[in-house]
Amino acid sequence: MRRYLVLLLLAASSVAAHAQDRFVPVEQRLTAAQLAEVGLSPAQLQALNRVLRQAEAASPAISAVTAAPGGAPLPANVPAPAAMHLGLEEGPVSARVVGEVAGWAPGTVFSLDNGQQWQVMKGQMKLRRALQAPQIEVIPGIAGRWFLQVDEDLPKARVFRLR
Repeated sequence: MRRYLVLLLLAASSVAAHAQDRFVPVEQRLTAAQLAEVGLSPAQLQALNRVLRQAEAASPAISAVTAAPGGAPLPANVPAPAAMHLGLEEGPVSARVVGEVAGWAPGTVFSLDNGQQWQVMKGQMKLRRALQAPQIEVIPGIAGRWFLQVDEDLPKARVFRLR
């Protein structure tokens, strides 16, 4: 899983390099420690560089404004801040459930007092006693995943937004 996230970040960072019409190999984008952590063989690195080079050649130039904290532009080998934390750019949603919650299973729909509806994808729980209009939190995770938390001591349900 970690390897795929690193590859996704590398692909995102290639957009900045493409904007300058120059390809930066993976070995130059990462430190030696990062390369060791990913654990790609020389053949895998070569294949990844080939795929990234082809993707850059096939995609239109995307311009993005990226800057370091001091206001200076980020180097081409540094991914944009949003790409570093995929799915974490939005904060948690706090609201009350409309109605009663006795538990959840895949397919359960939670209607919130803010008008949103969230459906359970994964996870199930049967509560000892039903809760009337509990305060809940929907928490963002990595890569667009969301988790609904009824109580911090209970397991979270993986959910997606219906509306």
